[in-house]
Amino acid sequence: MSGFWDALWSDRLSTAGLVLCGYLLFCLAIAWRQALRKRAARCAADALSAGTGAPILVVHASQTGFAEELALATARLLGDAGGRVTLKGLADLTASDLAGAARALFVVSTTGEGDAPDTARRFIRDVMGRDVMGAEPALHGLDYGVLALGDSGYARFCAFGRTLDAWLARHGAAPLFDRVEVDDGDPAALRHWQSHVGVLAGVTDAPDWTRPRYGRWRLVERRQLNPGGPGDGAFHIRLEALDAATWEAGDILEVGPRNDPAEVAALLARLGLDPAAQVVADEAPTLAEALSWRRLPHDDEFAAAPNRTLRPQALVDALPPLPHREYSIASLPADGGVELLVRAMRRADGKPGLGSGWLTVHAAEGAEIAARVRTNRAFHAPPDDRPLILIGNGTGLAGLRAHLKARAAAGRHRNWLVFGERTAAHDYFHRDEIEAWRADGVLQRLDLAFSRDQDRKVYVQHRLMDAADALRAWVADGAAIYVCGSLEGMSGEVHATLTAVLGAETMERLADEGRYRRDVY
Repeated sequence: MSGFWDALWSDRLSTAGLVLCGYLLFCLAIAWRQALRKRAARCAADALSAGTGAPILVVHASQTGFAEELALATARLLGDAGGRVTLKGLADLTASDLAGAARALFVVSTTGEGDAPDTARRFIRDVMGRDVMGAEPALHGLDYGVLALGDSGYARFCAFGRTLDAWLARHGAAPLFDRVEVDDGDPAALRHWQSHVGVLAGVTDAPDWTRPRYGRWRLVERRQLNPGGPGDGAFHIRLEALDAATWEAGDILEVGPRNDPAEVAALLARLGLDPAAQVVADEAPTLAEALSWRRLPHDDEFAAAPNRTLRPQALVDALPPLPHREYSIASLPADGGVELLVRAMRRADGKPGLGSGWLTVHAAEGAEIAARVRTNRAFHAPPDDRPLILIGNGTGLAGLRAHLKARAAAGRHRNWLVFGERTAAHDYFHRDEIEAWRADGVLQRLDLAFSRDQDRKVYVQHRLMDAADALRAWVADGAAIYVCGSLEGMSGEVHATLTAVLGAETMERLADEGRYRRDVY
């Protein structure tokens, strides 16, 4: 019997040893993976810092690694465009890093019931904690953006991102655009962030991180609003839904653009490929149709290969899908369709831009358009009858027009529009409609800034400064401020003017109360 127990004890020791060995191997694997991840992050950071121009800080605070992955994707998008990027964890960010930066993008998560990630603790203590010690950093030269990750299933949704955003603004930093909040990895919100980053990078054709699931729409109207004007054409575009769709003022239309059919045909002719060749692609079953959804090569790299080695499927597989384009919706469901205000942009080679080219040139009236509505709660209207100050330039009138339509339908007439463009003769978009709103009392005040109509160029920010007393009075009466238009130039100048007139503390309070909202691109 003793031999039996000896053998059993020996087996137990062997099992325990195996378990211990397995545990040690698991720990080594985890440590090795973390070491590889850190090494990859260091290599990526070194590569990104080799660009040109003023460096852009990209900062992450992650609990599970998702924020870090998105920060790296953000940095790569900037770096691929030739930008010089400094990628850092929030744990390694100092007050002097922030004070010396011109632009910074923050990708931060919220964990638990509204807590900051563990990696943010040192920054909260040593940098944000300076407020308590009276050594607040001055960040007046910093422009920033915040991508806040969270889960609306918890009470304090995106709490750390909101806290960081407010802290940056309180210390003088200027937001490049409104905080982008992501609910449980929402791909539409991530595409919106990528769109903002693309504008900063000057990149217009980077593939979407996640592809939209488009619905079907029909192009039923297209007319130019500024014929003969000094700038690029601006077009009124009307789409009617072929699938069920609804939206409200402030929402965005994501459009799936397609290439110029003539460009696709020319490429296939050069390559000697049959446009009707059958391929496997999500977009279409034939080669020509599939390529209309793909980013075409900018040179003849495929033409260098013998035609017999270039298979239609290989060509489709080698080309990434075209990225989506975002447009502020200028109408309400009661209007029977989505209406857009689209500027006809030009590429460096003079050809029409991707999204605007598709909508204003290449798509025939009556053609089917791939698009989807993206809810944009950050630009939805206030629920009450408070005064509304609407500020925009150029095609930014689109988002403001939808709000004015909604206010008119609700009988809410305490509205003030500040709109700017080049010339009154050519660029006063939807003039008859705006003048009718003023005559009917929907617009209590209208200020226009046509920059080319006088010797000194006048922009919307100048009109705001001229109306400083009225601006302060409207805000004191509870007004909310909505800004729609260009990210580069207009939005920053308007923000600076509002801050000069109202004060930084008032601007922070308005943002906290949801009374200062922006839809900029």
